[in-house]
Amino acid sequence: MRENRLRTLFAQNKLALSGWVSMGNSLLAEVVANTGYDAVTVDLQHGLFSVESAIPMLQAISTTDAVPLVRCSENSLGEINKLLDAGAYGVICPLINTAADAERFVRACHYSPRGGRSYGPARGFMYGGGDYFTHANRTILTLAMIETNEGFANAEAILGVPDLDGIFIGPADLAIEMGLAPDAYETRELNDAIRSLVALARKMGKYVGIFAGTMDMAQRMKEFGMDLVVPGTDIQQLKAEGGRRIASLR
Repeated sequence: MRENRLRTLFAQNKLALSGWVSMGNSLLAEVVANTGYDAVTVDLQHGLFSVESAIPMLQAISTTDAVPLVRCSENSLGEINKLLDAGAYGVICPLINTAADAERFVRACHYSPRGGRSYGPARGFMYGGGDYFTHANRTILTLAMIETNEGFANAEAILGVPDLDGIFIGPADLAIEMGLAPDAYETRELNDAIRSLVALARKMGKYVGIFAGTMDMAQRMKEFGMDLVVPGTDIQQLKAEGGRRIASLR
């Protein structure tokens, strides 16, 4: 089965960077994947598109060396199965608040006996290889999102779920839960919480990633020791670069 390069980078203690595609366009996904990211995440939670649009985006990413990841819209076995069958090599699952939520997520991503994933990797064979079934459980990356006070309080139990690879921090929602603004990336309260999650993941031998809303935050998350950092969405980067060019010419 094709190597999951994120697992290789994590094992080498090297920072991985993921692009983030929230517009349902395969050409855009291909452009983002060609910029040098280690992975590209197709976002079905806040992206304004469905599974049908995600499939050509995964195909476009697969023409590059970037690992195709998805953020599913919810903790749904049916949707997760479709995305994995379409060739996703890792799943970020939102709103994991308890160990039971995490267990349900892990089971959706794994074939029996570990999980309840149904067999039918239509495109998974083409991307992963003919021995997909033999190695899929060990290759697919599973990251549970911590983005609520409940999830934060239960982080140790969540990370303790067998075969969950790690967590992915949603800082905007976590900030809101703390009574802060969603872009309160500089506040001590939020950054202390993030540091504690990194330390916990390290102690338990699990991976940890985060979405960074600004470049200052992305640099800080690198210093915190994140395994995976997303330095903004496609929309944010397009607006920022467009604004920079316009300001330069004005």
